[in-house]
Amino acid sequence: MEILNSIWLFIQDQILGMKWLNDLTGKVLSQAGLNLNGRLGGSIHFFVYDVIKITILLCLLIFIISYIQSYFPPERSKKILGRFHGIGANILSALLGTVTPFCSCSSIPLFIGFTSAGLPLGVTFSFLISSPMVDLGSLLLLMSIFGSKIAIAYVIVGLVIAVVGGTLIEKLHMEKYVEEFVKNASHVDISSPSLTSKDRIQFAKEQVMETFKKVFPYILVGVGIGAIIHNWIPQSWIESILGGRNPFGVLMATLIGIPMYADIFGTIPIAEALLAKGALLGTVLAFMMSVTTLSLPSLIMLKKAVKPKLLALFIAICAVGITIVGYTFNIFSTFFMG
Repeated sequence: MEILNSIWLFIQDQILGMKWLNDLTGKVLSQAGLNLNGRLGGSIHFFVYDVIKITILLCLLIFIISYIQSYFPPERSKKILGRFHGIGANILSALLGTVTPFCSCSSIPLFIGFTSAGLPLGVTFSFLISSPMVDLGSLLLLMSIFGSKIAIAYVIVGLVIAVVGGTLIEKLHMEKYVEEFVKNASHVDISSPSLTSKDRIQFAKEQVMETFKKVFPYILVGVGIGAIIHNWIPQSWIESILGGRNPFGVLMATLIGIPMYADIFGTIPIAEALLAKGALLGTVLAFMMSVTTLSLPSLIMLKKAVKPKLLALFIAICAVGITIVGYTFNIFSTFFMG
């Protein structure tokens, strides 16, 4: 058992966490004359290390996930989902969301396609919630920074919110609040082309380049904000706003996250810095979920596809679910942080 624990710690620290990279960048910057103990030097070290680490993980994970995704194009996903009914369909839809696009805005066109294809509205909303909030890449990236307990718990609660949210929308029969152009959109039910392994590898490479171009600016912004929080903002400020002394910290973190637009890869560096400065775990997770699921640009896009009443219900379900998750994690944070 001790051997297995040692192997897992090595994987988490050196492979996922890339502590060797942290040491290497520190040595290089020190030799360049930078004082890593100073605010500026510490910020530069944080920035360089996190950008390189997240970029390496991002490209590797996108390649692997895109290769898996090549087996689940929209037409095939529609057929798979169409075979299931009730909560089983919501669960499967939420799970399919884990191998699809990395931000909410790119998930909405698939949501529209699934809805126009006649899939139950609750099932498509389970997909819409889980796709930006939870994916295989976020699981491994969260493991690299926060550890396996927090990463697995984050993914599980994200899937629960997606399933419960979709099920609730299904039970309330909100179909009449979908815009007519979505319900009447024509769709072609074609068989997915058979791809060779070479085709799938090429597809994965293209997805890496395309996603990297879209995501990298947000990584730079996210890591930059994280570096400022980590080295320039006093810990007492973070603790007073997002720490245990503020009972409304989770609500504030959820509301702060909505106007922002980033995917999970750009949000994690900010969350990492907030946690290191004394923000509570649940508050940090609520912030991450809010940014990835309820970003303002994605809500504007979704407004084109659904009527205000359904949009308001979607926001309310996600906001309440995220808030409950935040306070629950705060209560049990000692277990997850132990």
